[in-house]
This record gives sequence, C-alpha cells and structure tokens, in this order.
Amino acid sequence: MLRLIHTADWHLGHSLHGVSRQPEHQQFLDWLLLELQNRQADALIVAGDIFDSANPSAAAQAQLYEFLVKARTSQPALNIVLIGGNHDSASRLDAPSSILNALGVNVVGGLVHDEAGINWGRLIVPLTNASGKIKAWCGAMPFLRNADLPSTARDGGRDGSRQSSAFPPSMEVRSVESDLEQSGEQDNEPLIAGVKSLYAQLFSQLQSRATQGEPLILTGHCYMVNGCVSELSERKILGGNQHALPVELFPEDIAYVALGHLHLAQKVGANDHIRYSGSPIPLSFDESHYLHQVVQVDIKKGQPAETHAVKIPRSIELIRIPDSKDFAVLPDALAQLEQMEFEPDLPIEQRPFVELRIRLEKPEPGLRQQVEEVISKLPVRLLKISTAYNGSDKSLADVKIEERLEELQPLDVFQRCYQNKFDQEAPEIITAIFNDLLESLKEKP
Repeated sequence: MLRLIHTADWHLGHSLHGVSRQPEHQQFLDWLLLELQNRQADALIVAGDIFDSANPSAAAQAQLYEFLVKARTSQPALNIVLIGGNHDSASRLDAPSSILNALGVNVVGGLVHDEAGINWGRLIVPLTNASGKIKAWCGAMPFLRNADLPSTARDGGRDGSRQSSAFPPSMEVRSVESDLEQSGEQDNEPLIAGVKSLYAQLFSQLQSRATQGEPLILTGHCYMVNGCVSELSERKILGGNQHALPVELFPEDIAYVALGHLHLAQKVGANDHIRYSGSPIPLSFDESHYLHQVVQVDIKKGQPAETHAVKIPRSIELIRIPDSKDFAVLPDALAQLEQMEFEPDLPIEQRPFVELRIRLEKPEPGLRQQVEEVISKLPVRLLKISTAYNGSDKSLADVKIEERLEELQPLDVFQRCYQNKFDQEAPEIITAIFNDLLESLKEKP
C-alpha cells in the first residue's frame, strides 16, 4: 500500500486586506508536519499555487523551504511532489529544482522543452514506500499556460470569426464558452483538445514506466466542469485552461487525480478518486464557511483508492456580519457583533477578522468612526466594511472603505477600466489576451 497526503493552494505570502496570513500558514505547516508523521505518509503532493504571487517575498519562500527541510528531516523516505499553479511563476519554482531534487523533493513549476520536445521525464515521479519499493507512479502535470499547448490549440481559439465578435460596443458579444455550451461542441474546442493531448502523452509515459502494473496518479491545476468557485479569491484560469475541462481528460484506470485551484474541497462529479483538496485556510470572507482539509489517499494495487478527508484546525476565525451576502443597517450589525462571545484575552495576532456589510439610506462620512468605537471594545480586528444603499441588492461596486490599490489584482483593474469605458464586462476573448500578456510578463526575469 502507498499512503499519500494531497493538499494544494497554500498561497504562501497571502494577505487579507493588508493583514499578513503568515501566522496562519505557519500553524498549518506545523500541523501538516505532525499529520505526515502520525499517519505514516509515504508521499505528499502539493497541487499548485504554492505561493500567492509570481514574485513571492523572501519570507514566503523561507517558509516553504523550512517546511521542506523539516519534512525530509523528520521523514527521510517521504516523497514530496510540488507543481506550479496559475499564481506561481514556473521559472521561479523550477530554479532550485536541481537542489531540491537532490534532497528528495520533486518540483515541476512548468513544462520544459528541449530539442526532442517536451521533457516528460521530469514530470514522472516514482512513489516509494518506507522500504524504498516503488508502489505507484505520479505524472506531475503543472498548470498549463497557453504557450504550453500545441500551436493548433493556441491559435484555434482565436480565429477570425471569434475575434471579430469580441470588440464592443457596437457588436454583439458572447463568450466562446457560451457558444460551445449551446452548440454542444465544447470537447472539440481546440484549447481543450490541446490539454487532452498533453495529458494523453503524459499518461502514455506513465504506462511505459509502470512495468509491474503499479497504480498511476496524475496531478493538475485547472478548473473542471461543474467545479464550485470562490469568485473573490480564485482568479479565472485562462490560457491553456480557458474553459472548464471535462472529466474525460483523465483515463479510467488512473488510481487518483490530485487537483488544485478551487479553494473549496470537492470531488469532481461522482468520482471519489478525482478531487480538489481545497486551500488550507480561508483566503477571503466568502470562504469563511468552508471546511478546510487535506486528503489522505490509500492506494493498493488492483483496488480503488480509499480517500479520507482530514480536517485542518482553524487558527483565526473570519466573521462576516450578517453571515450571508445580505446587508444590515448599522445598529443591527453592531448589535449582532456585540452579542457574540469572544475570548477576552486573545493576543492581537489571534483575534478574529471581521467584515461588516452595512446598508445605508445615504452616504455616512462618519461610518468608520462609529464602527471603530464599538470595535475598540472587542477582541476582534476589523478588516473590511462593505456598503449598499436602500433599493440596491448589492454593494455599489462592493465599495470598500479605504480600499488599498495593492489589494487589487491586475485583472481586477483591467476589468473595472473596461466596464467603465464600455459599460459591460470584458468579453472572454479579450480577457484571455490580457491574461496571456500578463503571464508572459510574469515569466520574464
């Protein structure tokens, strides 16, 4: 038997409205070290988005490398596989790979091409038990960017007919994905066909290595059909994974597929062996109700994989008032907050994060002052105030008091500018082009 722990979407270096999540990440990593030992895990797979940005801070990088050293020191036989996600820089992850490989840590930040084509060998990882016997083979597929796909797939999604319908405001705009869903031809979309081709080649490589019929495992950092997305913290994946990918991407005889990107832990369809582990901490207030976990997977030759969710203890609570997406008048919101029970002597770095969603009759210049008078008496940290006016079902652009520019992603700024100029959302094809440009800039030294 081989026992592996599947996790993903750590987002080391993440901050929530200007507050660092480093303490929460450290508590998770310390907890994970103990779980790996207590459960006698043979392998650890981290399925992408290890860092929160393509240029992580020195502190975030140190946090990762210290964890890897501790994991290998405490369990010298532990197999560790890290793949790049859409938040990661493939080249940055791959840069220390030769050193990490020597320490028994396999890193695949992105696809690497040589004279013969894609270097598939670096994606093939033998997974061994404590005695060193190969018990499974892992195909460590990272996040696939548009440049990774065959040229026919890269060009096929932007032919003249589609591109001509993308420019507002005088022309009707529909997303490529909507057209495909209506026509029932999504599986024939060149981008999806390109992703399928790469997975088919990797699977073939895995089969050639499994000479004794060992179980096969795949990884991926992508968005699958019908996946549940947290809109505020998960960027829509574009490029190679522009559209939701079908489950048929993975052959039936794959023992387990370790996925990353979606922050809510979930299986894909009715497939227990194809799973998102989810993120280890809530990365936005929208995710405060998630049950965060890692997945323990026991794999035996000739048998279906057995999966078991292991709940991650939460070190800092995220509290949204009201606790739905509704808004409340200020007195009711503050009264609800004051009625809650908190531990009185919590150190400031352990106090809960709070978001208030306030409905107003008119703009209130003294709103923050009124809120802070109450907050100052409670062991909590106010991170966000969202406001909406009576007659509106949602916040006016989800207005955030004292919103910081650094909290916005480049795609957020682009979409807001597009909305202001053309009074509509940017079509998918234009957003894809913007993201391709952004990704190309991220990969430059």
